[in-house]
Parts: sequence; C-alpha cells; structure tokens
Amino acid sequence: MTTSGAPAAEAARLLMPDYLVDAVASPALGYRDGPSQCPLDAVEFYVPPYLGSPDALTVLDHMPRLRVVQLLTAGFEDALAAVPAGVRLCNAAGVHDASTAELAVGLMIASLRGIDAFARAMPTGRWLPDRHRALADSSVLVIGAGGVGRAIAARTGAFEARVTLVGRTARPGVRGVDELPRLLGAADVVVLAVPLDDSTRGMVDAAFLRRLPDAALVVNVARGAVVDTEALLAETASGRLCAALDVTDPEPLPPEHGLWQVPNVLITPHVGGNSSAFLPRARALVAQQVRRFVTGEEPANTVGWGR
Repeated sequence: MTTSGAPAAEAARLLMPDYLVDAVASPALGYRDGPSQCPLDAVEFYVPPYLGSPDALTVLDHMPRLRVVQLLTAGFEDALAAVPAGVRLCNAAGVHDASTAELAVGLMIASLRGIDAFARAMPTGRWLPDRHRALADSSVLVIGAGGVGRAIAARTGAFEARVTLVGRTARPGVRGVDELPRLLGAADVVVLAVPLDDSTRGMVDAAFLRRLPDAALVVNVARGAVVDTEALLAETASGRLCAALDVTDPEPLPPEHGLWQVPNVLITPHVGGNSSAFLPRARALVAQQVRRFVTGEEPANTVGWGR
C-alpha cells in the first residue's frame, strides 16, 4: 500500500491495498490515476490491509477528510475505538462466510472422526483403527445467526446432522440465546460464530461448559475472548470435553500454554477467513462500496461511527 507520490486527482480520495486497486480502477469511476497512490491528507475512503499490522489504524488520525473506513474483516471490535468522530465504519460481512464455515465443518469432522489423532500418530507409524463419532446424526448447536453462523448451519445440515441455530433473539428458524441453558444439555457439538462484544465476551464460561454432556465438542471460529480459556482448559484436560479452536485467548497462543498439550484439543492459527476464497469476495465488496461512495449512496455493512 502506497501513501505518497500521488498526483492531485480524484484518485487521491481512495487508499487501499494494492491487490484491490484494479477492482475499482475504472475510468467510469474517475480513478484512472490509481487509488493506492494517495497522500494521507486527501483520503476520504480507506481500506486497511487484511491481516495487516495494528499500525494500519494509527494513520486514521492523519486523514482529516476521511469519511469511510472499510474493513476486510467481519470482526470490528478493535477498529471501532480507533475511528475518528463522524467517520463511518463498515465491515466485510459476507466476505468470510464460506471460508469460515468450511473450516468450521472441517474442524468438526477432524475432531469427531479422530483425524487429528491419526495425524499425530503418523511420525511413529502407529496404525490406530478405531470407531469414531460421525457428524451425521449429531446434535449441533450453532451459536451466532449472522452470515457465518447461517453458512455453518447450512453446510453442517448437508452432513445429516441435526442443527439448531441460536441468535440474540428468537425468530423463525432461530432459537433465542436465553434458551441456551436448556439447549446445551443435548448438544454433541457447539459451534461459536458470534461477534465479540460486551454480551459475548466470556460467555462460554465454566457454567456454560458444565451444562454440556460428556464428550461434547466445542468449536470456536468466532473470537478467542468469547471463551474463558482457563475453564476450557480444565474441562478438556480432564478429558470430559473436546475442543477445536481457530481462535484463542491469548492469541497467538504462547508455546508453553497448556492447551497445546491436551490430546483432545485441535488448534488452527486463526485461518478461518484466510483462504483462496478471500480475494475475489473482498474485491467484489470493495468495488461495490466504492461505487456507492462515488454515487452518494449509503455504503452497506455499516457497523458503527467514530466517536
């Protein structure tokens, strides 16, 4: 991403990673000079890089004309506090649904069918034939009824699991979060797909985990802080529960952390959205958002305003 050397042109209104530039560099939109070539004091529409440094948000204070910050992540909890007053913050809702749902299903199958254990046995040439649980006929509770949660539910149902979708409030096809104390006791698998906010931080605590039946699997593709890490470590280390985690708290998980040593825990390094599915979806979203910005329409996916 370049931040200097731009000609004084309409293109100076946009700043985004170079891999998105040609998605919006259309003469019809007036960005023929290349929207990544842009001095900070001219930026009105900013797309921070995906998986970039936290410093990518510190430049916001040097953008006096800024009107829109378009994230490339669905999560926005860290960005909201950095956005200047009056600036619109948009997230990348929809961009990561398919990829994150795919990983969630992969984590379920790998854990239930013992694929992680088979992989660990390969270096020593151990042959471990055994009967493992199937996703088929399992009772799966997907907590989070947004785009990612719905995508997980759809794919999980295709494996002939019994899927229950849980959201903040009950509505057709979705159970309310207030029903969780009763629903947890019948869940073979719980998948977490909620945003991180005050209502979800630490929601999976010791009491939540105690309600799950023995051998239940907890899958987290949301945010690490949704789960009380020490409570999860206690339940998995005892062998009572299993877990498959794409996110942890803290993150990255330190090498000495106890979760790494628990045989019934599978950990991936926060790669739910980071797949080949990301770029084409990100380019389509940014192109749509820029068109809205240029024509004076309200951008989609507004999640807050700077304050």
